Amino acid sequence: MPVPEFVTALRGHVGTAPLWLSGVSVVVRDADGRVLLTRRVDNGKWAVVSGILEPGEEPGPAALREVREETGVDAELVRITSVDVTDPITYPNGDVAQYLDVCFLARYVGGEAAVSDDENHDVAWFSPDALPSDLTPSSRLRLDKALQDEPEAWFRR
Repeated sequence: MPVPEFVTALRGHVGTAPLWLSGVSVVVRDADGRVLLTRRVDNGKWAVVSGILEPGEEPGPAALREVREETGVDAELVRITSVDVTDPITYPNGDVAQYLDVCFLARYVGGEAAVSDDENHDVAWFSPDALPSDLTPSSRLRLDKALQDEPEAWFRR
């Protein structure tokens, strides 16, 4: 489901006004070091797997849920790699949102990478040195931080 029911209910009250939402993103790597990306329906660009937390949902389980729902892949979380805030995003329907994002590095453990929802046009594995040129800026940041393999999570200071 592209828009969680609780967001639809909020939109019934606030219209397209900006919403502050919590989200997760995941940099999934396979045994060859490739990263899993999705080509989004809303903007046509490649991105790391991401999604909105449901009310009361923990970030870790939400991250794994998003990977499975969007790509059909099973993964295990390795660590948090970054915490950041997106610029405001205006969606094609006029809705505006801004996200506090917790990004995880995850290890591929099974499943066949394929489009598994209506949020994406394509799903594919990419070598970190051959990423698509039409990658979202937020995904570039998240990939950069995750692939540095630093033990601490990155955040703006």
